[in-house]
Amino acid sequence: MAIEPDNERIPIYRQCELLCLSRSSLYYTPCRDTQYNERLMKLIDKQYIQTPFYGIDKMTEWLRRQGHCVNHKRVRRLMRLEAVYPRRKRGLSMPNSQHRIYPYLLKDILIERADQVWSADITYVRMYRGWLYLVAVMDWFSRYVLSWEVSITLESDFCVEALRCALSLGRPQVFNTDQGSQFTSDDFTALLKSANVQISMDGKGRVFDNIFVERLWRTAKVEEVYLRDYQTVAEARYYLGRYFDFYNNQRLHQALGYRTPAEVYAKAVGTPVALRAPSVPTAVIRGDESILNTSIFCLDNG
Repeated sequence: MAIEPDNERIPIYRQCELLCLSRSSLYYTPCRDTQYNERLMKLIDKQYIQTPFYGIDKMTEWLRRQGHCVNHKRVRRLMRLEAVYPRRKRGLSMPNSQHRIYPYLLKDILIERADQVWSADITYVRMYRGWLYLVAVMDWFSRYVLSWEVSITLESDFCVEALRCALSLGRPQVFNTDQGSQFTSDDFTALLKSANVQISMDGKGRVFDNIFVERLWRTAKVEEVYLRDYQTVAEARYYLGRYFDFYNNQRLHQALGYRTPAEVYAKAVGTPVALRAPSVPTAVIRGDESILNTSIFCLDNG
C-alpha cells in the first residue's frame, strides 16, 4: 500500500492527490462474500431442480423463506451466472450473432428408433469451491449417453471433442442442441455436415425443446452431484465417470420398460456397447491437478 495513514507530515488527502487516487477508493471495503455467494448458488441450483419454473422473483422469495436476506438484484446476478432459468440469453450457452442459427426440426416428430435423434447440452457441476462445465451427447430413443466431457472453461473445444467421440460410434439422422455459441461454432457444425447429419436447434428460451438432456441433468445432479462436494476436478471427473457407467448400464428406466439405456441402444444398433469407466488412482483423485482442463469419456465397442 502506497498510502501511509500514520504519516504525520503529509495528510491522507494530500497523499491521495500526489498518487492521483480517489479517497473513496482508499476507504472502500469490498462487501462481496464469495463463500456466501457460492452457498446461495448451490441452494438456487438445488431448488431449480425441484421447481424449474421459478424465475427471479419466486427464487428470491424462496431464499428469503429459508432465512437469507437477499434482494432480486443479487438473485438475478447469481442466476445469470448459473444459467438455470429460461430467458433470452443463457449464461452457459450465449449465442454468437456471427454464427448461423438452424431451425428446430423435431416439432411433432415421433422418435421411433435409436440413432434417429441425438442431442447435446451443457450444464455446470458444483464443486466444493468453484464450478465445472459438463457436456453430454445423448440418443433420444434409448436415453443412452454416447459421450461426455468436462472442462473448466466454456470454449467450444470440449463440445467438439465430445461430438467427435460420439460420431465415431454411429450417425444420427438429426442432431439437436440449443443456440449456444459452442454448438453454432464452425468447428461443431462442420463435423455434423461432414457426417451428413441434419442440424436442429431449439427456439430462444425454449429449454424444453431439449427435454431429454434436461432430464439427464436433473437425474445426474440428484443421484450423484448433490451427494458429494468434489474437492478437485480429477475427483469430479472420476465420480462422474462412475455415474454415467451406472446410468447407461445399470439404472432401470420406467420409460424404457424398466430396461437400461445400454440394453435398448445395443438391441437397436446390434452392437454391444459399454461406457469406458475411468481408471484413476486414489492419489490422483485426491489432488493431481496437472491435467484438469478437459477430460473425455466415450463408448468402447466390445
